[in-house]
Amino acid sequence: MSFFRSVCLVLLCTVQLAAFSQDVTEIITKADEKMRGNSSKGEAIMQIVRPDWTREVRMKMWSLGTNKSMVLVTGPPRDKGLATLMRDQEIWNWQPSIERIIKLPPSMMMQSWMGSDFTNDDLVKQSSIVTDYTHKLLKDTVIENRPCYKIELIPKENAPVVWGKIEMCISKAEYLQLQVKFYDEDGYLVNTMKASGIKTMGGRVIPSFLEITPADNPKQKTTFEYLNLEFDIKLEDSFFSIQNMKRVR
Repeated sequence: MSFFRSVCLVLLCTVQLAAFSQDVTEIITKADEKMRGNSSKGEAIMQIVRPDWTREVRMKMWSLGTNKSMVLVTGPPRDKGLATLMRDQEIWNWQPSIERIIKLPPSMMMQSWMGSDFTNDDLVKQSSIVTDYTHKLLKDTVIENRPCYKIELIPKENAPVVWGKIEMCISKAEYLQLQVKFYDEDGYLVNTMKASGIKTMGGRVIPSFLEITPADNPKQKTTFEYLNLEFDIKLEDSFFSIQNMKRVR
């Protein structure tokens, strides 16, 4: 093979690999935008299931872009008014019973939210699956009778993330995140999240029901059901303020 042909072959392979990598990131981007939109608001019920008890939490949620979100607990009565605000990578909790705002340090992002199997990071989506991770396409799979891309996400160096690795199964037709596995920094599986109840909400076909199960205790789980969702609504930046967190309803 001539030197010219060798160089052309190397260049062709480089271009193909770059395009392939870009396609994987595009898949992740579409899946992320599917559940986020430019802005959103909705209501949901979270159910915490343990071997000897079950607890239900109702909430309202708002988001704007990728770095502003708020969650307000509307039930049960003893927790009503609790609020969590994420703005520009900073997290605050408002506890009306003691009229106190608590700012969460980064070290608490892996902590449970309200005793559930969701972490603070899961709740407010602090880390971006698009920009904070590199993406690698694995072998295709099938989830809920839907052909899916299986993608490995590895955190970039110095990225503000809490997971050591994520494996995500995204449906090829609708770009739905149907299964997500979260691993710690040592490569051990921590949680598995499965999505179901596919329906149209806010003009989009999305999963309405999520179930997350910890790997070290499969007898417990947390479910999350969207009651309603709206996308690309009008929300002002000022809505996501500490002051508004105290009075939002």
